[in-house]
Amino acid sequence: MKVIDMTEAIYPDCPGWYAYKNAELGHETFVGKEGYTSERLNVNTHTATHLDAPFHNYADMDTIDKMPIDQFFGEAVLIDMRGVGENYEISVDDLKPYEDLIHTGSIVLLNTGWTEHRGYGADYMKAWPYLSGEGAKWLREKGVKGVGIDGMSIGSYTNGKPAHSELLPYNIFVLEECAFPDEVMQYKTVKFFAVPLKLEGAGGSPTRAFAIVDE
Repeated sequence: MKVIDMTEAIYPDCPGWYAYKNAELGHETFVGKEGYTSERLNVNTHTATHLDAPFHNYADMDTIDKMPIDQFFGEAVLIDMRGVGENYEISVDDLKPYEDLIHTGSIVLLNTGWTEHRGYGADYMKAWPYLSGEGAKWLREKGVKGVGIDGMSIGSYTNGKPAHSELLPYNIFVLEECAFPDEVMQYKTVKFFAVPLKLEGAGGSPTRAFAIVDE
């Protein structure tokens, strides 16, 4: 068995959505002074690898703490979109080659290669590839329970609504800034876990994402 981490790190001033304050992380106590070390974290819940709950866009729908915990793990289908350019829109035609692998209860993970772009450049902050509304609808109709991508949003920088609106109202989670180390791409499917914090009343949460594969 091998466990593969698929999580982007949170650190002070790490890349984040332009409207959010920068992440803050620092020590509050020190083992040499108070006898133990602890830290304080001040970060928007949609920073680094994070999961969107329906409440993120819909005020009358489930917050992250109300989502069933068994939704956060399952078989994931890895869709290889590496090599696409900035602002590429992932279409149904891009997804159809993986149709036989996608079934009710699947989690679909879109690797556009943007893990390698993480930083403060315009390519990562504004120009990531994204899922079209039609592509999101096609996945919804296939019965998936979650969709992940390595860009800052499942939608585009200028319009995130089409993909979100085809997924979140149907209780399909959205995982953004998922990391894709090269080693995970040798597999077509993996056992996947994306575990958010239980933040009461929140529309999202930082998430530890990882895959488990049998060797």
